Amino acid sequence: MRPQTVHDVDTPAVLIDVDVAARNIARAQAHADAIGIKLRPHIKTHKLPFFARQQVAAGAVGITCQKVGEAEVMANAGLTDIFIPYNILGRSKLDRLHALHMRMSLSVSADSETTVRGYAAAFTDPDRRLKVLVECDTGGGRVGVQSPEDALRLAQVIAGAPGLRFGGLMTFPAAGGHEVAEAWLRSARDLLLANGLDCETVTTGGTPDMWRPVDASVVSEYRPGTYVYMDRYQVEKGAGKLEDCAAFVLATVVSRPTATRAILDAGSKSLTSDLLGLQDHGELIGVPGARIVGLSEEHGVVSLPADSQLEVGDKVRVLVNHICPVINLFDEVHLISGEAVVDVLPVAARGKLR
Repeated sequence: MRPQTVHDVDTPAVLIDVDVAARNIARAQAHADAIGIKLRPHIKTHKLPFFARQQVAAGAVGITCQKVGEAEVMANAGLTDIFIPYNILGRSKLDRLHALHMRMSLSVSADSETTVRGYAAAFTDPDRRLKVLVECDTGGGRVGVQSPEDALRLAQVIAGAPGLRFGGLMTFPAAGGHEVAEAWLRSARDLLLANGLDCETVTTGGTPDMWRPVDASVVSEYRPGTYVYMDRYQVEKGAGKLEDCAAFVLATVVSRPTATRAILDAGSKSLTSDLLGLQDHGELIGVPGARIVGLSEEHGVVSLPADSQLEVGDKVRVLVNHICPVINLFDEVHLISGEAVVDVLPVAARGKLR
């Protein structure tokens, strides 16, 4: 039986405030519309067709998925325009990618000739070409070609494959590195144009930088993910305020061994160990001075002021550092409005790592 209120929810559990999430979706779409950039939200945060459909209904041009498995879940739920910004390798994945391509609008990325050759072998129909973007390392230090000249060379390989179509440039820049990324992408775009290659899409991502003023940007599309829920890191970076946070882990105090320590029934298997440069693992909403300072698998260690009134059996909401991996730890989420539980949804794309 579905719990009727937050107080009935067994812990640990994820709570999603649907009203706050809807407000975040509307705010981001309005911002993108105002600055003339298309929005293609990343579903890695929520992993739910429920919110993907809301994002598209609000005006997003499509969605972003990180893995083929995520895209399959979203396609089966009726989403029809998906970008997978990932090097997709291996016959099994390419076969699944081809099946998706035959039923919807699909695009992918690559940063090597090896990846492009795989796409070219699997996609051979010149009448239904796969759109491939070149991934660029604009300072993030993860994947991506290393220079605009490298981008040109790989784009030429893509354009020369009968079943592929060069679709533009994509990056995931370092947080705060948007100016460097902008200059990098502009140089690459201009080099492509000078060599007769149209750059249909220039796409970037990252929630913290999406609210910056944009003046004549080369970017045509933005792929934010965390904005739908926000988290402690986003608040720290100024991307939102506490009232913009829609997702929390509900936990129960299972021990109060000392005046300054409490233990929650949520550890690293519920809260993730991501710090993202923050000093601890989360904070307790409405409990002044309470910070999660340590995690074991099933225990969260909370540092408290000595005069805290927190007692064994109390339920608390934890604002986590990084909500994206937290969602992937749970089978289901509880959608709430105020104190009422309005639905319980399976995390449909959870664990879709292939």
